[in-house]
Amino acid sequence: MTAFFERIAAHPAIYDGARGADILDTLTKAFGGDESFAPAAALLRDQPKVRDLLAGSLSGAPYLAALAQRDPRLVADCLSRDPDLHLEQAGAEVGAAAEAATSPKEIMTALRRYKRRIALLVGLADLGGVWPTEGALRAMSVAADTAVDRAVEFLFRRAREAGQIVGPPTATPKGYFVIAMGKLGGHELNYSSDIDIIVFYDADQAGLAPDIEPSAFFVRLTRELVRLLQEHTGDGYVFRTDLRLRPDPGATQVALSTDAGLTYYESFGQNWERAALIKARVIAGDIEAGEEFLRQLAPFIWRKYLDFAAIADIHAMKRRVHAHKGHGTIAVAGHDIKLGRGGIRDIEFFAQTQQLIAGGRHPELRLRGTIETLNELAQDGWIEPKTAEELTEAYLFLRRVENRLQMIGDQQTHALPDEPEELRRVAALSGFADADTFADAIVGELAAVEAHYGALFEKLPPLPESAPSIVLPSDEGDPAALAALERLGFGNPQQAIAAVRAWQSGRYPATRSERARERLSEFLPSLLDTFGRTAEPDLALATFDKVMAEMPAGVQLFSLLAANPSLLRLVADIMGTAPRLAAILGRRPRLLDAVLDPGFFGALPTPAKLKELAVKALDQAFDYQDALDRSRIVGREQGFLIGVRVISGTITAPQAGAAYATLAETLISTLAARVEAELERQHGRVPGGQAAVIAMGKLGGREMTAASDLDLITVHDFAGESAQSQGPKSLPGSQYYTRFTQRLIAALSAQTAEGSLYQVDMRLRPSGSQGPVATKLASFIDYQRNSAWTWEHLALTRARVVSGPPELRQTIERTIAEVLRRPRDRAQVAADVGVMRNKIEEEKGTRDIWDLKHVRGGLIDIEFLTQFLQVVSAHEHPEVLDQNTVGALNKLLQAGMITLGDAEMLIPAATLYQALTQCLRLCLDKPFVPDEAPRALKDLLARASDMPDFATLEAMLKDTLGAVHELYERIVA
Repeated sequence: MTAFFERIAAHPAIYDGARGADILDTLTKAFGGDESFAPAAALLRDQPKVRDLLAGSLSGAPYLAALAQRDPRLVADCLSRDPDLHLEQAGAEVGAAAEAATSPKEIMTALRRYKRRIALLVGLADLGGVWPTEGALRAMSVAADTAVDRAVEFLFRRAREAGQIVGPPTATPKGYFVIAMGKLGGHELNYSSDIDIIVFYDADQAGLAPDIEPSAFFVRLTRELVRLLQEHTGDGYVFRTDLRLRPDPGATQVALSTDAGLTYYESFGQNWERAALIKARVIAGDIEAGEEFLRQLAPFIWRKYLDFAAIADIHAMKRRVHAHKGHGTIAVAGHDIKLGRGGIRDIEFFAQTQQLIAGGRHPELRLRGTIETLNELAQDGWIEPKTAEELTEAYLFLRRVENRLQMIGDQQTHALPDEPEELRRVAALSGFADADTFADAIVGELAAVEAHYGALFEKLPPLPESAPSIVLPSDEGDPAALAALERLGFGNPQQAIAAVRAWQSGRYPATRSERARERLSEFLPSLLDTFGRTAEPDLALATFDKVMAEMPAGVQLFSLLAANPSLLRLVADIMGTAPRLAAILGRRPRLLDAVLDPGFFGALPTPAKLKELAVKALDQAFDYQDALDRSRIVGREQGFLIGVRVISGTITAPQAGAAYATLAETLISTLAARVEAELERQHGRVPGGQAAVIAMGKLGGREMTAASDLDLITVHDFAGESAQSQGPKSLPGSQYYTRFTQRLIAALSAQTAEGSLYQVDMRLRPSGSQGPVATKLASFIDYQRNSAWTWEHLALTRARVVSGPPELRQTIERTIAEVLRRPRDRAQVAADVGVMRNKIEEEKGTRDIWDLKHVRGGLIDIEFLTQFLQVVSAHEHPEVLDQNTVGALNKLLQAGMITLGDAEMLIPAATLYQALTQCLRLCLDKPFVPDEAPRALKDLLARASDMPDFATLEAMLKDTLGAVHELYERIVA
């Protein structure tokens, strides 16, 4: 045996020296008050490496610090015991506690205390290099296995005691088993991970009493299992549990019979499910029955011959990867190290793709662990040893960083922080002296992964010669050609043939040269196949036809698309998956130039860069009307490019919301300055006059979509009550700023030769539609302090000043903060919110889960809940104020205004709603009807939500809406 402290080989850098010293002092005092702590006290006093580990770990990871301060004995045990033996003994102790438990409350308490012990042990062992990264991941997996197994045994014991199970007692449950998937299946569970499980039962082996209906019994038992594991109590939770990888989760119960499972996989199983089952491992219940079930699934997972559908699916994954590959640079701040380019998922997919291709003929490749698979691939000559070495190094590095991200707040996050200070925290926990060095290391590993990941696809089997292809005849009514186009998804094959014949005949300038027509013919089958996979194949082809008609030459474009299938897929997605973007591109083919720019998919333009673009464009205008036209060109082009980034998956929904908002703010401030200059030219200036624009709603919260209105309030001020502008056509101050507001609205919303920018809504101004369109500062302050309704103060939580001189902006911001921080009667505010919500329900209520705004549990509920909590909490906790919904929920969690369990439901729900809303507003200008929606649009929604398919997404959305509604009712109503 080797004690923990003797194996310490590393320690984090100190993030907060004062905080670290305070924690060490607290532990020293705790250890000094009890003789049983004497060995730990000596270690803390005499061992510098112990102090360094604790100071670095607990100053940088608040969650670990909370565990240590809640129970110093856990710290003492971790430091003085052999860590491997400690893990083993902790499992034995929770097993004994589970056997002794007589109620769900007792087993829940035992499991949660076990999880706290494991969380501190694994955290310190990982940060201290006591266990290698693989050891820390395995330890978390062992803990999850133990918790699930003990919970299942408890539930079966209770069922036997209740007479629901009869027959001779057995050491373990019979006929019911739990399969671990994903990271848990591969013994690679990250620090704060969900556990993905699937539950099956064989009623013939379970020994149920004659009057017990198997399906209902096992479904109830499984739901209770989930409750035992993930319900938050005063002792915390054990593991968040996800059952959505089961067959057809939108239509099946949480526990399935083995016959139903085998029938599904044999008849309907998809290739992503084959990939998921590679890591499947039985962890609880009837282990023997579970392993027999997996043996029967082996022919589905490991096919001896790779069929066309499997290769087509892999090539489809290749297209999705190439939609990212080569476009832009790898970022650090905000980068998702799991799902982002060069991340953990890429390494796992690298290994699993080759397992799917070759595992049927080479059983030695049927491994669960990522690292062991890479090693086997290298040993057997599938990949170069150097490739395996570099991917393994990157995998372990990224998994270490992932663990540290999650140790900070026990949240399942994979994204590096956007804020420099929080990035410094992660760097320190990762052992780096500063964030720049850490960033260099991250970028190096991500780039290495990306290089290997891209090279993988060059070695994939080509599509077989039997793959569908199109050779168009001269006769537009040729049955074979029409049938082939229909199979590809075209609803009007005659129109498609007519368009292609126009290209091939040289009707357009772009195809008049023989070389252009040759290049077009080379990739025409791929072009039609790609268009056929979009949401609207006919629209995609028609829009491309319009683009072709406008192009002066085609060789360069055709060569580029022929050489870059990813670019072809992207252009097709723009035209077919997003009819709104397609219409824009059809009217403005020049926008394609920006999409074809290799630098397009780099970092989003900064606010300063956007400002420079807008100012430069308007400075070139020869009059006011021309300035409005130029502003629309900038807005349309930049909005289009944000939309393309969303379609291609290179930015997330929150990033898109912020980008749309930044664009709108830029155009508002630029046009406000131009309107002000025009007013000054005509009417002079008002002495002491100034105006500011307040953004409300989605713009204020930086959650805009492609179709968002602008909710605005203008506030102005000037000296005295009767000031007049000093110019050729003098106006009273109030009339001057009324005209300013009216002209700003027109500048943003009026139709010009280049279209309009936004719809503008001023109804959130004081007194709404009954009040003056422009509000004087004194009136704004008085109204908010003395006359505003509760709903107006809720709306004020999203208010953000986006234009105006600094002094006026600061006055408005102080007023908003003062109003929001006043004491509130929680019950009265809740009653007011209830009245508002009920009124909306009466007017616009719906049961359509895809009406994400109005359906119960949707956007309105989550926004009302968040705004309600901010308003009633801000007096004592002003730090909870944040215009962004997710930002506010995080701050409410940090302030203790919502529990960790509630936050873990609300924050992912808000993120999911944003992702879906971004895609739907971008792609459609009509309601989304799943039964009528093409596959490609559903695929886009699933990808944007990180779901394996649309059915899983729909099931999760239903669950999420229900859970959010329950939280709304509990917290607000």
